[in-house]
Amino acid sequence: MIVRLPRVHRAALVRALREAGEREIGGILMGEHVGTDEFRVASLTIQKRGGSIARFVRIVEYAISALTRFFHETGRDFTRFNYLGEWHSHPLFMPSPSREDDASMMKILLDEKVGANFVILIVAKLVEGDFVATAMLYTRSGRFPVDLALE
Repeated sequence: MIVRLPRVHRAALVRALREAGEREIGGILMGEHVGTDEFRVASLTIQKRGGSIARFVRIVEYAISALTRFFHETGRDFTRFNYLGEWHSHPLFMPSPSREDDASMMKILLDEKVGANFVILIVAKLVEGDFVATAMLYTRSGRFPVDLALE
C-alpha cells in the first residue's frame, strides 16, 4: 500500500512539530482513494492538546467534528474520500509505533461504530529539522509497513 502525503500537509506537520517541541501531538488523517492500494492524504487535523513528552491522547469530539466537515465537503462520497487513520509524533523516541500505539489502532479497527476495514498510523518526528515518519497499515490479520510517499 502507498500513502501519499502532499507537500502542503507535510509543511503543516513540520510547523506543528517545531511548535510542540518535546511534547507529543497528533490528529486524524482523511484520505482520497486514488488507485489500487493507493491513497492520498486529502486532509488532516493537528491536535495540539492532549500530549505529554511520552504520550498522545486523541480528543474524540475534535476528530468527529473534523470528519463531519470533511464528509460534507466531499459530498459523502465514502468510496473515494474517507477516514484513513491517525498520526502522532514521537519527538523523543523512534518514529515507529509502540505497543500502546498498536493496541490503540487495533481498538479503532475493531470498533464497529468506526466501521473501518483498515487503519493507517503515521508516527513522525523532526530529525535535525527534517521530517521523518513511519507509516503502518493495520488490518484484522496484523500490521504491515506502508510506503509513505512524500509529494
